Amino acid sequence: MNDPVSVPAPATAQLLENAPIYSSGVQGELVTPTGALLVTEFASSFGPLPDMCVKQIGYGAGDRNHKGTPNVLRLMIGDSTVDISMQRVVVMECEIDDMNPELFGVLMDRLYDGGALDVFYVPVQMKKNRPGTLVTVIAPPNRREVLSDIVFRESTTIGLRFTEMTRECLDRSTTIVETRVGAVRVKVAKRGGQIVNVAPEFEDCVRLATNGGLPVKEVQALAHKAYLERASSD
Repeated sequence: MNDPVSVPAPATAQLLENAPIYSSGVQGELVTPTGALLVTEFASSFGPLPDMCVKQIGYGAGDRNHKGTPNVLRLMIGDSTVDISMQRVVVMECEIDDMNPELFGVLMDRLYDGGALDVFYVPVQMKKNRPGTLVTVIAPPNRREVLSDIVFRESTTIGLRFTEMTRECLDRSTTIVETRVGAVRVKVAKRGGQIVNVAPEFEDCVRLATNGGLPVKEVQALAHKAYLERASSD
């Protein structure tokens, strides 16, 4: 048979599985199997040109001339200008009014195991005046498909909406302070180099309070005081 095979060629199409593709309208091969293999093997993500400070630019020209479309590949190398405190997240939501309440605990555990950053439930009023639960999942965008599968598999919902948004995260670090009842880890949050929040690790405070027969809030106060005293002496 001499009938032409549509592009991309079968081998190229196979290599492009799970990669976003589109048609430019050019009646010819624009992606070779070698090019498809390079892109899918080395690219960690796909999307528009990111915010960056360009350091180097390279061009490669092909031999074929496509009418109205230059046969040129451009590669740009540079440094990201994105504020690392800003992160893209996907917010996934659905309402449920017909599920055994015992299953919500299992659903939350499965979602965290699947890479969710946060999961929470809010009581809502639904159709026919029935009480329901709003399920909200916050996660990295690349975990959306995995988490969607978990929601559909572990719950009774038949629909799930999602949207991407930007969140700002404070710089966080952990240090250890000594108190009269023992060592406590303390989480320190900064914005622009300035400390905006100091929080003793709750589990450490509970353990020391249980061992010493003290209220948890007293151990929290001791840890906070120890951190402030050390910070003032530095």
